[in-house]
Amino acid sequence: MNHSTQTPFRILAQPPSSSSHRSFSPSTMTVSNGTSTPRAKILATDKISSDGLDILTPHFDVVSRLKLNEDEIVAIIPEYEALLVRSDTQVTSKIINAAGKLTVIARAGVGVDNIDVNAATERGIIVVNSPTGNIAAAAEHTIALLMALARLIPKATASLKAQKWERSKLVGVEVRNKVLGIIGLGKGIPPGKWGG
Repeated sequence: MNHSTQTPFRILAQPPSSSSHRSFSPSTMTVSNGTSTPRAKILATDKISSDGLDILTPHFDVVSRLKLNEDEIVAIIPEYEALLVRSDTQVTSKIINAAGKLTVIARAGVGVDNIDVNAATERGIIVVNSPTGNIAAAAEHTIALLMALARLIPKATASLKAQKWERSKLVGVEVRNKVLGIIGLGKGIPPGKWGG
């Protein structure tokens, strides 16, 4: 499987240049004086798509530890340079303050309300998210819902579960030669940029 070398992550909180920010790069076991340099370690505490992990594993040591509570994360976070989460893990100031090596917290998703961004910034830790990571999936899901509504699939499902067969009431409409539309602004596009 081919993967893009570009990352979908976006920096949300970056410490000022004068802070104690530590650099994070994929150490690829370079050899100096016959000694190997260990690769940077990433801790993933939520379920992450294997496609996403496949991009990271050639360059970093990625460890998945799921369903950890705050104290369990605090106990192991000092070993890691990066923390990768979704929405389940609450990245508290307690966790951040225990992370001596941590340089980046990455949220595989849109929001960062589960991350104490202020605490991370104070410690020189960059916080990033990936707001475009699920665009294709969301678009496909939207099309699926449009088709389901056009063909009355939810109503038909409820009818069948009620042990009814109301075929004539559940035909819906053909999409062919029809225009289906979505009314919504998403992130809020200024009117002057509509359609542009």
